[in-house]
Amino acid sequence: MTSRATNFLRDHWQLLLLVALVYALWRTPVLLPLRLLTVFFHESAHALATILTGGTVVEFVINANESGHVLSRGGSRFITLSAGYLGSLLIGAALFLLAVRTRWDRRSLGALGAIIACITLLYVRSLFALAFGLGTAAALLSVAYWLRPAFSDFLLRLIGATSMIYVPYDIFADTIRGAAARSDARMLAEELGGATVLWGALWLAISLWCIFLVFRFALRSPSNIALTK
Repeated sequence: MTSRATNFLRDHWQLLLLVALVYALWRTPVLLPLRLLTVFFHESAHALATILTGGTVVEFVINANESGHVLSRGGSRFITLSAGYLGSLLIGAALFLLAVRTRWDRRSLGALGAIIACITLLYVRSLFALAFGLGTAAALLSVAYWLRPAFSDFLLRLIGATSMIYVPYDIFADTIRGAAARSDARMLAEELGGATVLWGALWLAISLWCIFLVFRFALRSPSNIALTK
């Protein structure tokens, strides 16, 4: 092993271990809350895009089987339909960079909890989604307020990295491998033209490039969390 590789492992072993564990445990019940949170980010991005382009959110749903949807009225369909995958990617990237490159861990985690609570109270009406949204918000706010900053840092890394990395997998599964499914890309193809696979491939390329840039910027300096933090 070269000295460069050795230095990289020494400086980023915690993050590498975290990603490996998430990959190994992703489909287990242990990470069900994290998988549901990625669905929440996806649907939140749809809702935000709807509002920013002049539309109205009619329904916001997250289900226990890890599905979800946003029904909207008005707004830009191109932006709204594209926002699910790419918006959740940007959310994950922002959380990850805040954890790795700043000292705003507790404030960032607290803000995330508050935003999740606001979205839930404003738009969610189903019992399960209400319980999940408010429960998640309470948990994040509690960690940010009561525990040491290292815990907030770790949670931001966990949520940000997994949300970001899961996007390409989700795009491939929904729009390329499962091109016949009723996905965002399928609806975009029906309404604006093109093929489901074409839109999926475009989103996949954008997401991979963004992830490369984020990790390239974030890992310029050692990323390990100090155990005494």
